[in-house]
Amino acid sequence: MKQRLVLAWDLGTSGAKAGVVTPQGEVLASEFVPTGLELLPDGGAEQKPDEWWSALCTATERLLANPAVDRSAIAAIGVTAQWSSTVAVDALGAPLGNAIIWMDSRGARHVRELVGGPIQVAGYSPIKLLRWIRVSGGAPGRAGKDSLAHILYLKHAQPKLYERTHCFLEPKDYLTFRLTGRQCATYDSIALYWLTDNRDPNRISYDQALLGMTGIPRSKLPELCPASEILGKLLPEHVKRFGLDPSVVVAAGAPDVHSAAIGAGTTRDFDAHLYVGTSSWISCHVPRKRTDVVHNMAALPAAIRGRYLLLNDQETAGACLTQLRDRVLYGDDELGTPAPDDVFQRFDRAAAKAPAGSRRLIFLPWLYGERTPVEDRTLRGGFINYSLQHDRRDLVRAVLEGVAYNSRWLLGAVESCTSRRMAELRFIGGGADSALWSQIFADVLDRPLLRVENPRLSNLRGAAMIALVAMGELDFAEVPQRVPVVGRIEPRAEHRAIYDELFGEFLALHGALSPSFKRLNADAS
Repeated sequence: MKQRLVLAWDLGTSGAKAGVVTPQGEVLASEFVPTGLELLPDGGAEQKPDEWWSALCTATERLLANPAVDRSAIAAIGVTAQWSSTVAVDALGAPLGNAIIWMDSRGARHVRELVGGPIQVAGYSPIKLLRWIRVSGGAPGRAGKDSLAHILYLKHAQPKLYERTHCFLEPKDYLTFRLTGRQCATYDSIALYWLTDNRDPNRISYDQALLGMTGIPRSKLPELCPASEILGKLLPEHVKRFGLDPSVVVAAGAPDVHSAAIGAGTTRDFDAHLYVGTSSWISCHVPRKRTDVVHNMAALPAAIRGRYLLLNDQETAGACLTQLRDRVLYGDDELGTPAPDDVFQRFDRAAAKAPAGSRRLIFLPWLYGERTPVEDRTLRGGFINYSLQHDRRDLVRAVLEGVAYNSRWLLGAVESCTSRRMAELRFIGGGADSALWSQIFADVLDRPLLRVENPRLSNLRGAAMIALVAMGELDFAEVPQRVPVVGRIEPRAEHRAIYDELFGEFLALHGALSPSFKRLNADAS
């Protein structure tokens, strides 16, 4: 009997992936199409929803043209996408403008006004903060990068667009709407609206008191369902376009952080994974709601119904390497030359020839502010202790190490929040494709890393597995056995001393320089 396959979509910040995945978790084939990013004054960051859709359709058409793919075996579509981003659609479901994505902080002022009061603790009214934590498990970030902040920004800065908005959707929910015609958010995707009662993870609903506090009407919000639910059948127009069977169904799906936890094989409580893509995080499932206001992280509803996922985010990880490539070492301006196609492999070869610690050159990776373990949209990056003795090899290695120092900072906060030491971490995302960077992470974190098969495709795998659960063909408890580990990277004792020393300096630099960043970037606060 022919096995049923899943067509998986993964919309990231840098582009769109489409893949075909087997019930065993094997990605048979995949395609990628890049998408653009618009960075605007005052902390704006936007993308075009129509470009997302076009890129995903193009990737899908290329994928289905692959002779290795049997399109007649595709039974379902699973979707994952970047999170904490907002698409405002009209009554017909058409986008009213660009999507405001997770990097955008223009709503910070409005969030601060919302969460503040005459008496404040860390910028929050204690009464409001306690209400949010008790009901939702967290609170709106004051940096203005949550979905709630995007909506408040539109309400104040673009009131006509706000009034015309029929529904606010996360990117994943916008895509499933395009596929099925049903506007529905999942228990996990809606969490950063900070409008839901998450005390019972099996029964998530909008909270009337939180709706009243924010002034956002329920009528502008989508219905809610679990991630592992079938939303409906694929619309006939897409059946025709892709040449699929009319019986193909679409699962509700999950945001990228949640699908990554599935695709990494970390479905058991406290099994952690490190993700390094454009951004970075360290996450694990936990059995109950947890909140760490100091380090800006919380356990919110997971894609696994009845469970929570510890959520955090470091804004720029792989983005630091692309910045080095496009704005420092290469470029198409008067000074630069285009980067070669194998530039990241060249980076690895160059960095491997620099000593551990980059001769005490330290890179600060906060190129667009930071969320966790500190929430500060004014933080910025830089090379510290740069001298005439340093060369480009040191610069590249320092970037790799600086991102790893930031992850070590986060790991300490995660272990404090969970009250346990993470003995090992599964490593996924594009960063895990680099053997050198994997070893640097293991050395800096002083933890073994388990590299899963096709780490760059973990979100595709996770989206497909959520769809398989929705189809009744998989149980989340079976997931770890279907995500093979293809390598184990042990930390090297000989580098522990230098990395311990430089990590201490990394933390000291944050303490010393953050006041300067606040002054220099006052217009971003």
